[in-house]
Amino acid sequence: MSGHEEPPGDAHTPRNTPSSAPRDGTSAAGAGNEQTTGRVPFGSAMAQGAHMTKPGPGVMPGLEPPTAPGAAEQRETSSAGITPTGVTLGGEALQPQLDAFLAGHEDDLTLFRRDLHMHPELGYAEHRTTQRIVERLTAAGLRPQVLPRGTGLFCDIGPEDGPTVALRADIDALPLQDEKDVPYRSTVPGVAHSCGHDVHTTMVLGAGLFLAQQAAAGLLPGRVRLLFQPAEETPGGALDVMAAGGICGVDRAFALHCDPRIEVGQLGLRTGPITAACDKVYVKVTGPGGHTARPHLTADLVYALAKIVTELPAALSRRVDPRSSLSLVWGRVSAGSVANAIPDDGIAEGTVRCLDDEAWHRAPEMMKALLQSVAAAYDVEASLEYVRGVPPTVNEATSVQMFRDASAEVLGEEAAVPTPQSLGGEDFGWYLESIPGALARLGVRTPGSTAEYDLHRGDFDVDESCIGVGIRVLVATALTALWDGGRPGDPDQVLKASTAT
Repeated sequence: MSGHEEPPGDAHTPRNTPSSAPRDGTSAAGAGNEQTTGRVPFGSAMAQGAHMTKPGPGVMPGLEPPTAPGAAEQRETSSAGITPTGVTLGGEALQPQLDAFLAGHEDDLTLFRRDLHMHPELGYAEHRTTQRIVERLTAAGLRPQVLPRGTGLFCDIGPEDGPTVALRADIDALPLQDEKDVPYRSTVPGVAHSCGHDVHTTMVLGAGLFLAQQAAAGLLPGRVRLLFQPAEETPGGALDVMAAGGICGVDRAFALHCDPRIEVGQLGLRTGPITAACDKVYVKVTGPGGHTARPHLTADLVYALAKIVTELPAALSRRVDPRSSLSLVWGRVSAGSVANAIPDDGIAEGTVRCLDDEAWHRAPEMMKALLQSVAAAYDVEASLEYVRGVPPTVNEATSVQMFRDASAEVLGEEAAVPTPQSLGGEDFGWYLESIPGALARLGVRTPGSTAEYDLHRGDFDVDESCIGVGIRVLVATALTALWDGGRPGDPDQVLKASTAT
């Protein structure tokens, strides 16, 4: 991963963000996050998004009640062309509605996914992808808002009053060659959807189209905001969404990520850290240089660099709680050009990964102090460039339970399975720095298959029946959060069925 880039324009509240009540991501949402995870948001969500657009060294800145409102009323056909049926959501009613929706849309959505797969676009170049999403949402009577850079968007569904839940998809591809022999193979040389972002996008789109029907029938007690985020792999896209006001007023955020280790129909859940922080470090060591015959008359730079490379990871791991899984791993070390000359400079590049938020915030300062200590012992100068990548993604317990309840409702009681932590980076963590939420792992492996696929490989693919599964989970989770979740920190957090009839 590389550092973030500064998005053009100022952070602003989107046109469709409600003006009533202070909903800037700091009040109820912030309080709930602090209480349930122990993580204090860095100012308001909008302010954090603007402040963190260019982080550098040391910069830290259950489903609904049995009867939904309006469900007993027969309404006129909405502007979106949906004729409400008066069928209530929740319990046994949601499943047949999802069945009917998917029967009419699943094939089309699969084709949509294949279209994205054939035309992958790298981070901040997702213009065609963005346009395709805009077209589908606009055709459903929605008003998507494209981000200032021109790629990525967000779109609100449902009334402004009540809680707001975000469903996030990342839309960018990877700089890898597609090695699959399938009709929907990438047509772009060296670019492929090898992390499942095309599937993420299709699932959030499908969930949005279903929820738009429910909103038109007056069956949503709040808003659902669809976040189609650019540049997750770069990373930086999450910060662009935040800077554009994309999570202002949002009370909880949810995301699914493809997991080829889990079978279709299963959902991997974990409370607490699920992915790690991932930063890049660049160390440069300089000295006077000299002849290898006389190392005592100069600074033996290669030896000093070797000490830095071996001692820094060990020392760093002893400065933090071992449970933080803080690790420094080098990926490139270089010095000198000939065997009999001590060079005057050398470099080491690597990554710092961490599952603990506090240790992540402390890492740059600790590493700088340790580096200077080792360098001084060998009379060389050492400089550190520490580039922030992404924070750890820390799943809030209540949000994980909402995923679990929703999956039990639409997939069955045995659908939710434990999933291990990963030291891979995921910039969904930026959202969870400000608001509570959860990332779940969606099974995409054909049940009983012995094929071994992994993310970020040219042969990566999914069992496309996972699309319908993901749509079911996202819809049910959003409805669970809207009906039962309320706003974190509100006195009336749980909406009673008696007030919904």
